[in-house]
Amino acid sequence: MDNAPVSRFMIQTNGLFLHRLAPEYVNQFETIFISLDGDESLTNYNRGERIYQTVLENVSHIYAGGFTGEIIARMTVTERTNLFDSVLHLAQHAKVTFSSIHWQIDANFYPDYQYRRFDEWVHTSYIPDLHRLIQYWVHGMHKGHVFRLYPLLVCTADLLSHTKAHLRCGSGYANWSIMPDGGITPCPIMVGMKNWYQGTIATTHPKEIAPILPFAGRCSTCEIATFCGGRCLYAAIVKPWPSEGIDLVCKTVFALYDGLTAVLPEIQLLLKDGIITMEQFEHEKYNGCEIIP
Repeated sequence: MDNAPVSRFMIQTNGLFLHRLAPEYVNQFETIFISLDGDESLTNYNRGERIYQTVLENVSHIYAGGFTGEIIARMTVTERTNLFDSVLHLAQHAKVTFSSIHWQIDANFYPDYQYRRFDEWVHTSYIPDLHRLIQYWVHGMHKGHVFRLYPLLVCTADLLSHTKAHLRCGSGYANWSIMPDGGITPCPIMVGMKNWYQGTIATTHPKEIAPILPFAGRCSTCEIATFCGGRCLYAAIVKPWPSEGIDLVCKTVFALYDGLTAVLPEIQLLLKDGIITMEQFEHEKYNGCEIIP
């Protein structure tokens, strides 16, 4: 941060050592992602004893040091997660304020589908909770408030503006990652997948990097491809889950699309009446949020 000729910084962190950074460094971050999965019980179950308490203490510490940027609570969502309750806890009941919330479903990243109860959870918990959360989100708009729930905020902004999406995280065309060995990859989790490397920072000029678009396979014929954008480049390449598991992941995206398109006329009316404004949907693109959970 002392020497890099860049104008903005962001960090993704578990938040455990934020209190060790002096304010003159913390306060240079435009965005801080902090891993929290919901309330104290769920977060500590997933991440370890007293993680929840420690993270909240450290967030309070950096606020006290003058931090004014965006703090995003980034949730990992699993079969133990009640989405509605977990999001509401972080949005309203935690002892510190989070600017925004994002969540990512732990699905289709590892070859673990056969050990999961993912099918049951998707149908009985996640999708009903997602639709309930969308209704709650829109209810808040009637009071003039558009809370920054990234999967809802960004997708709705694009629906309102008729914007067609590529891969929403930007990997492979707007975002590139530098590995510890200098290799340039389209995605930060594609470590060692050298067939997809685009050279190195020592030998490759940025103009030599070709974008990796579009997806082939099921995404190329999907009716909501320009809403979803492909969800995950890594998963599309590696395919760690069988087709029935991928179908379920796609079903969660369709549920997001259906839920948002159902309330879009209501949101448009609120915009027309001036109760909310399009400025409330503004966001930093490609900031590390995958957007599609």
